[in-house]
Amino acid sequence: MNVLAVVVVAAIVAVTLGITSYAARRNRSTDDHYVAGGRVSGWQNGLALAGDQLSAASFLGITGAVALTGFNGIYLALGIPIAYLLVLLVIAEPLRNLGRFTLADAVAARFDGRLLRGVLAIASLVLSIVYMVIQFVGAGVLAQLLLGVSFPVAVIVIGVLMTVYTSIGGMVGTTYIQVFKAILLLATVLVLLVIVMARTGWNPLGAMAEAERTHGAGVVTPSHSSVVTGLNNVSLNLGLALGIMGLPHVMVRFLTVRDAKAARSSAQIAMWIFAVFFLLLPIFGYAALNEVGRDQILRDNKAGNLAAARLAEVVGGNLLFAIVVGVVMATILAVLAGLSIASSGAVAHDLYNTALHRGQMSQRKQLVVSRISGLGISVVAILLALGLQSWNIAFLANVAFAIAASTTMPVLLLTIYWRGFNRVGATAGLIGGLVVSVGLVLIGPDVLGAGHLFPLSIPALVSVPAGFLCCWLGSLAGRNRQGARGVPYDELAARAFPGRAREAAATAR
Repeated sequence: MNVLAVVVVAAIVAVTLGITSYAARRNRSTDDHYVAGGRVSGWQNGLALAGDQLSAASFLGITGAVALTGFNGIYLALGIPIAYLLVLLVIAEPLRNLGRFTLADAVAARFDGRLLRGVLAIASLVLSIVYMVIQFVGAGVLAQLLLGVSFPVAVIVIGVLMTVYTSIGGMVGTTYIQVFKAILLLATVLVLLVIVMARTGWNPLGAMAEAERTHGAGVVTPSHSSVVTGLNNVSLNLGLALGIMGLPHVMVRFLTVRDAKAARSSAQIAMWIFAVFFLLLPIFGYAALNEVGRDQILRDNKAGNLAAARLAEVVGGNLLFAIVVGVVMATILAVLAGLSIASSGAVAHDLYNTALHRGQMSQRKQLVVSRISGLGISVVAILLALGLQSWNIAFLANVAFAIAASTTMPVLLLTIYWRGFNRVGATAGLIGGLVVSVGLVLIGPDVLGAGHLFPLSIPALVSVPAGFLCCWLGSLAGRNRQGARGVPYDELAARAFPGRAREAAATAR
C-alpha cells in the first residue's frame, strides 16, 4: 500500500464530498437534479465539459496506447478537438434552445411519440453504460496499484462513492466537481510536462526522438501494414469526430447553461482546452515507453492503462505519483457522476415518466425513480467492468463514440436540419444504427479474435452511414403517415435558431 497516495486520494475525495454537500442545498427539484436549474455560466460549463472528456479513457488509455503501439496510439487523440469544433458550429445553440432535461427532449420538441422516447432512452442507456464501464475499469486498475486490493472490491467502492455524489448533489454537485477536477488535472499535467521536458533538453519532441533512437523508427511512424489498418484508423477518427454530438452525458451539459450564447462559449472554451491537452498525451506516451519500459507497462496492466501513473512515479517520485493517482481517481468519480445522471434521467424522465406514464408522474416520484435506476445502472456497469479489466479503456471509449455517431447523432442532426425528416425515420435510425454498430463490434476482432466476421475494431466507417441510411429509409416509409411529420419544420427552426428568425423577420419588413 502506498500510504502517501492513499492520503492524497482520501484528501481529494474529502474535498469533492464537501463540494457535493454544499451543492445539496441547491439540489431541490428535478431541474436542479438533471440540469443544475439551467444556471451554469459559459466558463463553468466549458471547464465541466473539459472535465467530462479529460477522463480515464483519455489520460490513462491514450498514454498507454502510445506507449505500447507507438504512433498508431496517437490516432486516439486526434478526433476530440475536431469534434468540439463541430459541436460549436452545428449543435450547441439549437440543442440548448430545444432541450430541457435529456437528449430525448430535444427530439421531442419536433416529434411526439412514446415509442420514439423509449428507443431514445434505451440508446442513451447503452451509451452511458459503455462509458461507465470505461471509468470503472480505469478506477479498478488504479486502485489495485494504489491499495493492493482486488479489482472487484475497488470497483464496488468507486460505485458506492459515485452513488453518493449523484443522489445528494445531482447535476449541481457534478458540475462543481467537474470544474474542480478539470483545473486540478490540467495543473498536474502541466507539472508532469515540465518534468518530462526537463529530462529531454526542453524539447517537446525529445521523448519521441529518444523513443526512435531506442526502439527504432517504427514507433514514431504510422503503421500501414494493411488496408484494414488504414480503414480502421479512418473509422476510429470518424467515430471520434461525430460521436461526441451523440453522447448523452456530454450533450446534456448544454442544457445546464443560461442561454444559447453561454452554450457556444462553453463549447469554445472546451475546444481550446482539448487542443492543448490531447497534443500533450503522445509526449507522455513516448516518455512512458522510454522511462518505464514496455515490459513493466505490460506487467502492470496488459492494456497499458497504468503507463501514465508509472511515468509520474519514475520522473517525479512518490509525491507526483500520488498526486496523479488522486487526480485521476477524482476524474473518474466526476465522469461517473455525470454518466449516472444522464442515464438515470433517460430511465426516469424519458422511459418511466413520459413513455410509460404519459408525463403524469410527480416531480418527487420522478426523482425517486431516477435515484433507484441510477443504482441499478451502476450495478450493471460494474458487472460488465469485472469482465473487461484487461481491455484498453481508450479502445472502449472509441466503441462508445462509434455507437453514438451511429444512433443519437444522426437523429439529433436530422431533427434540427432536415425538413423531410419524420418520427418513423427517427425511430428507424435509432434502432438500425444501434443494431449495426453494436452488432459489428460483437463480431469484430476485439471480441471474436482470429475468428472475427467483421475486420474493423471500430465500426463507425460502416455503422455511421448505416444510421443515416436507416433514418432516410424510415422517413420515406413514414412520409404519408398522419402525425409522423410532427411540429412544422419552420416553427422548429424558429425555436432552434431564434437569431435567424429575427433576422428573417427584419428582412421581410
